[in-house]
Amino acid sequence: MKIAITGKGGVGKTTFSSMLSRMFADDGYRVVAVDADPDANLGLALGFPKEVYDSIVPISEMRKLISERTAAETGTFNKMFKLNPKVDDIPENYCKEYNGVRLLTLGTVDFGGSGCVCPEHVLLKRLCSHLILQNKDVVVMDMEAGIEHLGRGTAQGVDAFIVVVEPGERSLQTYRKVKSLGKDIGIKQVFVVGNKIRNKEDEEFIMSNIEDGEALGFIYYNQDVTISNPRNTVWGGGDTMEKIFLLFIIPIMTNVISYCKCQYKNVQF
Repeated sequence: MKIAITGKGGVGKTTFSSMLSRMFADDGYRVVAVDADPDANLGLALGFPKEVYDSIVPISEMRKLISERTAAETGTFNKMFKLNPKVDDIPENYCKEYNGVRLLTLGTVDFGGSGCVCPEHVLLKRLCSHLILQNKDVVVMDMEAGIEHLGRGTAQGVDAFIVVVEPGERSLQTYRKVKSLGKDIGIKQVFVVGNKIRNKEDEEFIMSNIEDGEALGFIYYNQDVTISNPRNTVWGGGDTMEKIFLLFIIPIMTNVISYCKCQYKNVQF
């Protein structure tokens, strides 16, 4: 099962990605959480100890690995290098694990245009393809904020594409752009999770701006989560986090699994 999560910056997509990853892991699934956001902080949201998080080197910054797999010096242009580098062993060898969730941080290419063809970009693209199309684990991808990644097609082949929104027009505008561009690269279904909800009016506002069947659920605003974020104590919230899981995350996860089972009746989840 492959799940890609995106949304406007600041809507809480990374927090939601971490919750979903932990929920699947706690339920007995093998989970790979992929941080595909240039502003990588999924590890912190997952509760990784600071010393472990600080030791993580994004794949895009592993110069020796990139050079070995692509047979080219990193940062080179207009030179020969492999377009199909070996990547199937990368998740196993370079993930960091904590609380049953394996984290893979992709990083980003810091030079050239967004459409550049360089060894780093080729390796990341190939790795994303492997994670989505060949890896057998549950993969939760925390994509970069907004819609830029859709132009590169990195979300092709996902089972469920989720846009996290908040009750505001700018957030919903991102959802509409994601949905429109998603059709161009073959994304069959876009789902919506409403976050930072304060009342029924917020729910109704979101529902009135999306299509029937797209809403997976709503997560109500909670001050404890807001306070815990800068302190990196998201998973130390005790009763508060347990209530959030029971009321919001479990129903959303159940809806995702139900959809995937309907799409792939012969696949065991």
